[in-house]
Amino acid sequence: MVKKALGIGLRGAWPNGLWGLAFVLLAGLAAGCETSARALPLEAITLPPGFAIELYAAGVPNARSMALGPGGTLFVGSQKAGVVYALPDRDGDNRADGVIRLLEGLSVPNGVAIREGALYVAEINRILRYDAIESNLEAPPAPVAVSDSLPRERHHGWKFIRFGPDGWLYVPVGAPCNVCEAPAPFASILRMAPDGTALEVFARGVRNSVGFDWHPETGELWFTDNGRDRLGDDLPPDELNHAPRAGLHFGFPYCHGGFLPDPNFAQGCDAFTPPARKLGPHVASLGMRFYTGEMFPPDYRGQIFIAEHGSWNRSRKIGYRITLVRLEDNRVLSYEPFAEGWLQGEESWGRPVDVLVMPDGALLVSDDRAGAIYRIFYRSP
Repeated sequence: MVKKALGIGLRGAWPNGLWGLAFVLLAGLAAGCETSARALPLEAITLPPGFAIELYAAGVPNARSMALGPGGTLFVGSQKAGVVYALPDRDGDNRADGVIRLLEGLSVPNGVAIREGALYVAEINRILRYDAIESNLEAPPAPVAVSDSLPRERHHGWKFIRFGPDGWLYVPVGAPCNVCEAPAPFASILRMAPDGTALEVFARGVRNSVGFDWHPETGELWFTDNGRDRLGDDLPPDELNHAPRAGLHFGFPYCHGGFLPDPNFAQGCDAFTPPARKLGPHVASLGMRFYTGEMFPPDYRGQIFIAEHGSWNRSRKIGYRITLVRLEDNRVLSYEPFAEGWLQGEESWGRPVDVLVMPDGALLVSDDRAGAIYRIFYRSP
């Protein structure tokens, strides 16, 4: 494995504005100039009053799912790059010290998770574990194969992984198609013991989930799901789903959005669990998190942030934003934009992928188009 670190030791010698510019430019050079100061017009991002956005790290090509180590290192998976990055913040200034290409040559390592100091990485057909990873950022240990029996199909084969409050590792397996009847374990969310044993299906009828989290009070699973294509601009919606227990079926491929029978299959929708909220059609809802921090105002706590990667198959693009879903007693009250501006007309300069709540309460956002991680924070109106 080849590792390259971008070490920047100029902090403190530059005024804040010049330092931010230098960080962007240097990180962009290290990543083949993928990003630059001009390429990241953060002033275009609109947020509610009192909120602000800043660059946490640039030069993170194809930045996708995120996980935070106990020592404060942010781990970022990728899809097209085949790389897992490590972004340490050793001085605690809420900005990455540099970008380390920790692992390279992997097969679509989108999903990353942390448990007991070990980094878990999801490739197409296997889950790898790297023990004591934060102590070995310059020389990662050889991986342990936790599971190597997952399907090899690449269509919807990238995975988002997380450990649930029950201690099990949850792993979705997307449908190997736009819409089709596929055998198990396709179109499902699986879970397994941390050592890969006791693999079982937790939820069925899930076309392609690339983000989930557990309610901080009930411990129940919520997840996003991407709707099928080629039914027009406005059908079907993406979904936010609630799975309070194992064994539920969420409709795919027979029913979409809880109301739309698929034209290729002669089944209705009554037998399936409807979404907790219909999201925008083709917005590509990916990472989601319950807000568990204390920085944001109280009415944000326990609410859901969703990264909408953005449509590729509508005549007019939508998504490319962070949305907020408000809940009360497990009932969705509203679905509204929170951060937007990555899409300007029909041109996008960024595509949000994942969100993560930091210990100080700030919200990180990964962007695989700009190759960047942003930090959204609250400083009062």
